[in-house]
Amino acid sequence: MAITETLYRNDLFIDGSWLPGSRAKRIDVVNPSDDTVITTVADASPEDAASAVDAAAGVLESWSAVPPRQRAEILRRAFELMTERAEELAQLISLENGKSLADARSEIGYAAEFFRWYSEEAVRILGEISLAPAGANRILVQHQPIGVCLLVTPWNFPAAMATRKIAPALAAGCTTVLKPATATPLTAYAIAEILAEAGVPAGVVNVITTSSTSEVINKLLHDPRVRKLSFTGSTEVGRVLLHEAADQVIKCSMELGGNAPFIVLADADLDKALEGVMVAKMRNGGQACTAANRIYVHSSLHDRFARMIADRFASLVVGPGTDDQTQCGPLVDHASVNKVIDLIDDACDRGAQLLVGGSAPERAGSYCLPTVLANVPPESRLVAEEIFGPVAALIPFEDTADAIAAANNTEYGLSAYVYSGDLANGLRVAEKLESGMVAVNRGLVSDPAAPFGGVKQSGLGREGAHHGMLEFTEAKYIAVDW
Repeated sequence: MAITETLYRNDLFIDGSWLPGSRAKRIDVVNPSDDTVITTVADASPEDAASAVDAAAGVLESWSAVPPRQRAEILRRAFELMTERAEELAQLISLENGKSLADARSEIGYAAEFFRWYSEEAVRILGEISLAPAGANRILVQHQPIGVCLLVTPWNFPAAMATRKIAPALAAGCTTVLKPATATPLTAYAIAEILAEAGVPAGVVNVITTSSTSEVINKLLHDPRVRKLSFTGSTEVGRVLLHEAADQVIKCSMELGGNAPFIVLADADLDKALEGVMVAKMRNGGQACTAANRIYVHSSLHDRFARMIADRFASLVVGPGTDDQTQCGPLVDHASVNKVIDLIDDACDRGAQLLVGGSAPERAGSYCLPTVLANVPPESRLVAEEIFGPVAALIPFEDTADAIAAANNTEYGLSAYVYSGDLANGLRVAEKLESGMVAVNRGLVSDPAAPFGGVKQSGLGREGAHHGMLEFTEAKYIAVDW
């Protein structure tokens, strides 16, 4: 299906208008499947970013005053438009991101669901009223929109990361400035166009791309009108932004890196565990913060399970994301491929067994072959670092307590996976894992209706569920005497 002009915007979206920005230069958008330049997008200056805040601040009062039901209907319409244009949007994601069409279609369904979910939550920002313990007055609590919100999203899920932030912000009555990754900006601009068509007033959602990310974000975080930062990206960048946000004491939601353990207990059903690991490891070619990074397998099952995964990985069709036959597309860029290959080489040098893959094919595009490593030494870099690629690293264990200790031996704590034939046993392990999210006997943890987020250095706050909307509000207490 051809991508329509409506879904191919490439200028800044500020105050309801498409603007080239104040800089003459533009940013190349590269197709990682073949290294060709798809198009160019506008390169926002700090002054352009300030204009976006001007627009968002200018309509904050009026948007906050829109009845919740009316905001809900607009979000519902956005859901319907995304659903109607799902195939075009999926093609666009595959083109600029490289992920397989199957993954892109799945992402569009997931992304659209945030608009539907928060269309339902918009009318449920409930307050509280109670009698003070001393009996002197009533305690009235309201949840009010926090204000202008800066939303910063990554390249790996360009639609879902945008809607997961925009939808709850709009439902709560906030206005927004979205800065998507320059690697995948076209999807964000397409969503902005859909929101405008759905009835979002000019200025409520603004989208800017920039090559001067640090300079622009610093400008926005030091604007006193910006009261919320919602960031998805690496822990390293998250730490820097938290420091900057402290200057204005900006409320932060941080969805940061992960190092997810995938634990296969001795009583696990290996066929089900295999299906689970194919989702947990290979969704978006492993380029997900929730991806299974370390696969701990009971020693009695390790060799068999490693071979099962190797057979499946070897059969995967590697190719351009826009090819309907592709099961594993390219990584986002060549630097990512180099990093993954370095991690593989390090593990092999330390004694890991390479069962399949382990190299980058000689072809245009940023590809890495699906790779399986068995008996990976715990001191390997890919055990400690987020892989972000199609690499399954298997580590045997003897005792469940040892697997739990190894799983928790990381600064991260975003997601984890447990497979067991005994649900009670699986739940006992899940409760001991230091992770914000745990999937038991399933390979997918994300759901718009569930609170998404991590512990330790994987982040602050939650996205999704009712929790995600409250992140964009402030609780106001009013003491009432009657």
